[in-house]
Amino acid sequence: MEWNAKWIKPSWETESKAPLFAKCFQTGKPVQSAILRMTGMGVYEAAINGTRISKDVLAPGWTSYHKRLQVQTYNVTDMIGDKNELTVLLGCGWYRSHLMCWNDGNIQTELVKKPAGITAELTLTYADGTEEIVCTDESWTVSESQVRFSELYDGEVVDATFVPQEITSAVCFDGPTETLIPQEGEPIREQERICAVRMITTPKGERVIDFGQELTGFLEVKLSAKKGEVVDISFAEVLDKDGNFYTENYRGAKCLYRYTCRDGQQTHKTKLTFYGFRYIRINQFPGGTENADISCFTGIAVHSQMKRTGHIHTSDSTLNQLVSNIIWGQKSNFVDVPTDCPQRDERFGWTGDAQVFARTACLNYDAERFFAKWLNDLAADQREAGYVGSVIPDVLTSVNEHGTASSAWGDAAVIVPWEVYRAYGDVGLLRRQFPSMRKWVDYIGTITATPDLWTGCWHYADWLGLDAPSGSYKGSSREDFIASAFYANSTALLIKAGKALGEDMTAYEHLHKRIVAAFRKAYPEYLTQTECILAVHFHLAEDLQKTADQLAHMVREAGVQLKTGFVGTPYILHVLSDYGHTDLAYELLLRREYPSWLYPISKGATTIWEHWDGIMQDGGFWSADMNSFNHYAYGSVADWMYGVAAGIQVCEDAPGYGKIRIHPHPTDKLDWFEASIETRHGLVSSKWSKTMAGAWRYEIVTPVQTDIQLNGKTCTVPAGSYIFHQE
Repeated sequence: MEWNAKWIKPSWETESKAPLFAKCFQTGKPVQSAILRMTGMGVYEAAINGTRISKDVLAPGWTSYHKRLQVQTYNVTDMIGDKNELTVLLGCGWYRSHLMCWNDGNIQTELVKKPAGITAELTLTYADGTEEIVCTDESWTVSESQVRFSELYDGEVVDATFVPQEITSAVCFDGPTETLIPQEGEPIREQERICAVRMITTPKGERVIDFGQELTGFLEVKLSAKKGEVVDISFAEVLDKDGNFYTENYRGAKCLYRYTCRDGQQTHKTKLTFYGFRYIRINQFPGGTENADISCFTGIAVHSQMKRTGHIHTSDSTLNQLVSNIIWGQKSNFVDVPTDCPQRDERFGWTGDAQVFARTACLNYDAERFFAKWLNDLAADQREAGYVGSVIPDVLTSVNEHGTASSAWGDAAVIVPWEVYRAYGDVGLLRRQFPSMRKWVDYIGTITATPDLWTGCWHYADWLGLDAPSGSYKGSSREDFIASAFYANSTALLIKAGKALGEDMTAYEHLHKRIVAAFRKAYPEYLTQTECILAVHFHLAEDLQKTADQLAHMVREAGVQLKTGFVGTPYILHVLSDYGHTDLAYELLLRREYPSWLYPISKGATTIWEHWDGIMQDGGFWSADMNSFNHYAYGSVADWMYGVAAGIQVCEDAPGYGKIRIHPHPTDKLDWFEASIETRHGLVSSKWSKTMAGAWRYEIVTPVQTDIQLNGKTCTVPAGSYIFHQE
């Protein structure tokens, strides 16, 4: 994009302090419009005459900065007076924070060395038709601010008594201009205010506050204090089995929150970083920690501005809590990038997590713009040969000891665009991503040790599978098996995408046939639940029914337990219900004991866990090194709840719900179940319930032509509301 403003920075090293840039200007005549465009190397908060210019927070967000840096545009006409001061507070954010990988010689290492810089352009159009542009240049001033420390992992330290001793002129420098792009993603904003629910004195005598809900965002403190008194807070997701504050799973993330008060009544909240937490520990408070009251503290949930589109309600309160946990897991991890977790020293856009959850994400929320921006970063970070990193933005590739991309993670290049197209029907997005999708499939053929399969490379495999060998994070499913299965799946989806775009896909159709044939020859037997799942769900097994039956036998033989990890879990219920084992699918969904989706709820979970046994049955923890209690991947089960339990399905020949199929699957284990989705064409809903006579009652609302399948019979109906009864 065209850019004329200069980049400016302080003349001194900011380290992790947040500099405050300022520009005073006068208008002198009526202003018809005032448009501010700006961005920064870090995250900023801008104000005019002391008032924030926007509800947006953590702008400009997180992109693959070496190739793409978003510029925000704000209409500030109503904020302009005769005399004005434009100020910009700039923190490290994702751009310049010491992320987990920063010292390993990759792109983040270079970004950390970048200066705290901003660039801005305020265009003033006067009522008389003249125009004036206020740009960042040497006439701006810069000083230290009250934000004495701010980083992504390590939190924020603010001193409300601080007065800068020196205000200097800004320095111009050669910042990036060729990488500037208009804002693509949804803005990040404060969404909900969460009141504290109880004050706890732990066995160690610590003062702890429980918000009753794990969230990602800011902490607001409202209090009366004397100048120089301090509020010092620590954050945690859970308490240990003795009821004490537990922070080991945050690993190296310090998550500081330290506020030095001014005199009088005041309110303080985070500005330039965020936290993932349910509990806070009050380490220091004016007048002593005993003076802290829960009414002083408010949690502020922060995530990308997405419209809620999907809802599920059932007769089972624990299942309803699971749905809530899935929603909160998505909200917590959709802060501009689909991250794995929001609290520890990681918070990366893991591609494997994103692809398994993409369908559910697009059911729960209108996530089209969110994913479109992230997919543009994926394409930007994809190597010319087709390699896709394990995280996007790709801050890990240069330290990837394995050399090749991992199946099921890199496959996000194909799976996520297809799921977004399937949900919203935007052929333009599919067209933009198609070259990236094709490069990924072609890449696999260049690195495999076996033609028409994917062998001989390192993979994450069935990550965190419960059948993992001792000491391993990977499940017991064969890595080459999983990789070859995903090779087939991505090729099949590429063919579908190409045909939707009118491309000649003959060569890839031949490739897919060869992959299936080679797969069947190489893997005539299936050794694990996940191997059965992939062989059926990707239509690779010669006898799909027999393999689904084998899976059902394995599940029952294990005591109606799943043994799957990140790769197998998203599809297990689908495979069972697609091949006549819906009752068993419901048994897994509604299972209370470990391992299950509902087991964490018995341990107080309000979000989805990284591990099935993040808190073990004896109250101990799975580990300290990798144990997030806000990890959305296993929440992918919601797409089965929408699509099979309630039966709402998009027809493949009409993406974006231009035509709908509804095929509910009721169960005697529930009294009623309902789901609704706000589509581009309107609201579709499906509810089933038991009548007093023991029959099933179906209530269906559809905005478009719909095929309704009940009791083995299908009828096609136009848009409208319908009630059916079935004995």
